[in-house]
Amino acid sequence: MTTHLATKIARDYGTPAVVIDMDRVERNIARIQAACTAAGVANRPHIKTHKNPTLAKMQIAAGAQGITCQKLGEAEVMADAGIDDILISYNLLGDEKMARLAALQAKANMTVAADNSVVIAGLPKAAAISGRPLSVVVECDTGRKRAGVETPAEAIALAREIAASKGLHFAGFMLYPTESGWVEAQKFFDEALAGVRAAGLDAKIVSTGGSPNMKNVGKLKGATEHRPGTYIYNDRMQVAAGVATWDDCALTIYSTVVSRAGPDRGILDAGSKTLTSDTGGGLEGHGLILEHPEAKIARFAEEHGFLDLTRSNTRPAVGDVVRIVPNHVCVVVNMVDEVVMVRGDEVIGTLPVAARGKLR
Repeated sequence: MTTHLATKIARDYGTPAVVIDMDRVERNIARIQAACTAAGVANRPHIKTHKNPTLAKMQIAAGAQGITCQKLGEAEVMADAGIDDILISYNLLGDEKMARLAALQAKANMTVAADNSVVIAGLPKAAAISGRPLSVVVECDTGRKRAGVETPAEAIALAREIAASKGLHFAGFMLYPTESGWVEAQKFFDEALAGVRAAGLDAKIVSTGGSPNMKNVGKLKGATEHRPGTYIYNDRMQVAAGVATWDDCALTIYSTVVSRAGPDRGILDAGSKTLTSDTGGGLEGHGLILEHPEAKIARFAEEHGFLDLTRSNTRPAVGDVVRIVPNHVCVVVNMVDEVVMVRGDEVIGTLPVAARGKLR
């Protein structure tokens, strides 16, 4: 059964359409801001989820102290919109990026992350071009085995290296503990902090992340800020992690059933170009269909979502428009140029995904 709102969206925008519920967006912003405030840490939301300056400014207006970006291109979009406190949580390398970072320094207060000497060696170029000191945090690996130094000794050595580099200012540490690894993260941080203090330095910024760790926010003694991102929309991964409910999921994909060639199968017009092939860390299927939760989006072609209806008590008909909660919302948002905004049963407009595709 297709709802009145789904009919309007399909008629006016076509499907697949990425739709955000602004009432839920605002509620999510307020809820996480309140949680950070209660935990005694600043909120520095990661904009890689929504990629839109309007939403970033809503987060700041609600109390966030600044934002986090993953790439320079995202930060450029945000700085051009007037946002002036930006952390880039990613290693930046090369003369082209140093020139762009220097230009950003002229518009905003920038902090960047580094986890090796090669990155640190290049950053003074940006500081020199901009004529302003550049703040640098040391990224620490506390269990995810992604980026970050693996030992406190390495973190201390990099902090000293930053402090000794012309134009650079050691600002602190950036961590992303695993959901169950906060005791180990505390030990890592305590040792690193003691080491930099012994060297006459201090950590003004101690930044933790992200949305899956909202149940742990504030648990790291000495943390000054937290970097949640996905919370503004939420997705199946956040529900599975226990940090969101289905009612907190503010983004859905409206998709039309275009084929029912067999009783136990069907085809959606949302394939890998819309929902992406991200399984969200082992979730079954590629999204939850709200109207038919027992149905499974089993596999993809680029423009085809293959429905497995063998376990579904209700089965959609050709032409039905369904709503899908994606596994990983950040990747979905980066696939589209705009999102459709709704409140209740009304469409209130569209919002461009201004920083989409900013890979550099």
